[in-house]
Amino acid sequence: IHTEGDKAFAQFLTDEIKEERKIQKHKALPKVSGGWELEVHGTEARLVRKVAGEKITVTFNINNSIPPAVDDEAPEEQKPDEQEEPDLTSTPNFVVEVIKDDTKQTLVLDCHYPQDEVGHQGEEESDIFTIREVSFQPTGESDWKDTNYTLNTDSLDWALYDHLMDFLADRGVDNTFADELIELSTALEHQEYIKFLEDLKSFVKCQ
Repeated sequence: IHTEGDKAFAQFLTDEIKEERKIQKHKALPKVSGGWELEVHGTEARLVRKVAGEKITVTFNINNSIPPAVDDEAPEEQKPDEQEEPDLTSTPNFVVEVIKDDTKQTLVLDCHYPQDEVGHQGEEESDIFTIREVSFQPTGESDWKDTNYTLNTDSLDWALYDHLMDFLADRGVDNTFADELIELSTALEHQEYIKFLEDLKSFVKCQ
C-alpha cells in the first residue's frame, strides 16, 4: 500500500530534516560547567558530580519538556509567513539526589521551572527554578516509597525554603547551573527530534 501520500510524506520529512539540521545550534551536546559528568539514555539524562564525601546526581527527561506555545495575536499588517518562529526551549522538571557516603538515606529534591519564572516579590534576583518537593529515600533503591514523608514546599516557611535553595547552591545547583541545564536539555531535545524524523522517514519509506 505504498501510496502517493507516503511518497509525499517521505519527501516532506526529507526537507524538514534538512531545515532542522540548518537551525541546529549544537552539533555536540553542550557541557555543564562545574565538573558535572553527563550520561544520556535516550530521552533521559543524568548529571553526576562528586564533592567531599557526597555524590550529587541530577536527572531529567526531555519528553514533554517544551512548554505549550502562547498564542500571541500577531500584528495584522504582518503576513503569516513573515512571522518569526519562536525558539523552542526545553525546561524539564529535574530531580536532585544528594547521597552522603556514610548514610543509607538519599535526600531527594524535586525541582521545576515555573512557567512565569517569578521569584519572591521584591527580590532583585529571582531564582529561575523552584523546589517543589523534598523527601528521603533509601540509597540504592530504584523504586521510591510512597510511604516516606514528602515535604511539599507550597506551604513551607520561606526561611527553611531559602536554606534548602542555599543547600543546593553550595552543591553546584544554582541559577547558572539551571541556565546551562536548559541549554543542554534544549540541544538534547532537538537532537532527539531530528532522530525521530529520520526514523519516521525510514518507516514511511519502508516497502
